[in-house]
Amino acid sequence: DQLENRHENVAQFASGIKLFTVGLAKKVLLANQLIALWNVLRESSATNGVLGSWVGIIAYTLHIYFDFGGYSDMAIGLGRMFGFEFLKNFDYPYISRSISEFWRRWHISLSTWFKEYVYIPLGGNRRGLARTLLNTAIVWMLTGLWHGASWNFVLWGVYFGIIIIIEKLFLGKYLEKAPAFLSHLYAIFLFTFGWVLFDFTDMGQMRDFIVSLFNGGSVGLISHDALVYVLAYLPVLIISIIASTPLVSNLHKKIENRAWCGYADAALVLIALVLCTASLVSSGYNPFIYFRF
Repeated sequence: DQLENRHENVAQFASGIKLFTVGLAKKVLLANQLIALWNVLRESSATNGVLGSWVGIIAYTLHIYFDFGGYSDMAIGLGRMFGFEFLKNFDYPYISRSISEFWRRWHISLSTWFKEYVYIPLGGNRRGLARTLLNTAIVWMLTGLWHGASWNFVLWGVYFGIIIIIEKLFLGKYLEKAPAFLSHLYAIFLFTFGWVLFDFTDMGQMRDFIVSLFNGGSVGLISHDALVYVLAYLPVLIISIIASTPLVSNLHKKIENRAWCGYADAALVLIALVLCTASLVSSGYNPFIYFRF
């Protein structure tokens, strides 16, 4: 329908440029910095200390969101410039209160595809509890394999499949009644840990890193070297955590009707473009992570 009824206008084109720039900034100014911290702490997991390893996987958790979320925003923004409207692919997944909610907010296009073309044709939830759980398990096994024919992706899919099945069986209703703070912590811990399974293709390295999350050995809480890196990247971590929530978006909605807001948006877009260009010129090739899949 959009191909036949495509309409372009200046406001839509400007909105597309803005969204494209936001996506570019997510990738270049946030994701690329976060992966640099993760690469260091990933390789030194045996000597990081517990806190050092947790900060590392948190950096990777934020990296993959801004890398793939930035890619999606750029694609949606580019489409909007040419008169096409695409659905958003991420809806602040890191504010979720359950893993089921997380997957309703994360990579929405992939989740929707598996729901429409795998889960529902298998019978969905219309054939009783046992069949629903089996269908869920099949979907998550395939979701893992979609990312790659590697055991870590299978494990990653099974991991989330088991959690979602447990939530369907009984845990979900308790999470709805639990204090928001506790249910947020529950979801954050589980999806953050899940990214460990996603990133490590070597099972031995995965095991060693998981051990480092709970046992710092002689290092204890955090090593001096890890602390130096964490402090150096602390501003990026703080900005990324804030940007992964709706705080900035909600604030913008409150002021968007003010006369000066349009000028401020234009100035910020220009500044972001300059910073992104400077960063791209001074850094090496760093492709989007989902180009691997």
